[in-house]
Amino acid sequence: MLESISGKTKLLGLIGSPVGHSGSPAMYNYGFEQLGIDAVYLAFDVKEEQVAQAIEAFRTFKMSGNVTMPCKTAATAYVDELTPAAKMVGAINTIVNDEGKLIGHITDGVGFVANLRANGLEIKDKKFVVLGAGGAATAIQVQLAIEGAAAITIFNAKDDFYQKGEETVARVKEYYPGFAIEIIDVNDSEKLAEKINEADYLVNATTVGMGEGNTQTLISDTSLLRADLVVADAIYNPPLTQLLKDAQANNCQIVSGKGMLLEQGKAAFQLFTGKELPVRPNK
Repeated sequence: MLESISGKTKLLGLIGSPVGHSGSPAMYNYGFEQLGIDAVYLAFDVKEEQVAQAIEAFRTFKMSGNVTMPCKTAATAYVDELTPAAKMVGAINTIVNDEGKLIGHITDGVGFVANLRANGLEIKDKKFVVLGAGGAATAIQVQLAIEGAAAITIFNAKDDFYQKGEETVARVKEYYPGFAIEIIDVNDSEKLAEKINEADYLVNATTVGMGEGNTQTLISDTSLLRADLVVADAIYNPPLTQLLKDAQANNCQIVSGKGMLLEQGKAAFQLFTGKELPVRPNK
């Protein structure tokens, strides 16, 4: 790769902190190399208070790139335009430099939906229960509304994220008046059971269950995991969370978060290049 870098090579990058663990540089640089695109992708450790200067650098260096935590919300204030999904989510993870105009996108929800479809599943007219009201959860909820879901019930503890969930409900209803979306305390076990029994999909978009060896799950009553319920997790490490193990044991169709991670990267690559991201063999 180094031999191909010239004065015409385009620079793309990731901003956030920490970024040392990120797989984005390897993924995107592999794509550039395979498609013969004269570009290089780097990761930059940027704290939230440095976002304004970092995005000014995007302008100066004519860059596109990605944004990760803790910068995804702050970055919305410094781009020129937000997509409708990014406005509803209130965060971005992708910046496209369109001849000097910086456009903020959010591909988390797009990746989740694409992962469902890659597993032969559809969204339109389906009822969803989504556990969580954080950043990834919000992006998923917004994209489900855009894609024509019949109803979304958000469950979250009465913590700092609960208000964020209420704001998501209000923003979605502003864009889609009459849309069936609500938020309920996850500790209301009767309501949780009622809504899961009515749903077509159960989605975990919290960090509960994250990490190898973690046996935590928000669904302690595994009888709720009936065979015709699709159970999806946004967590990709481990690929099979305790929730997914329990669902699999109850003969539910399960969808791991590993595919979502790949699909959101593919969506961003398409925005950057107009081309499909080549997938590294056996990855």
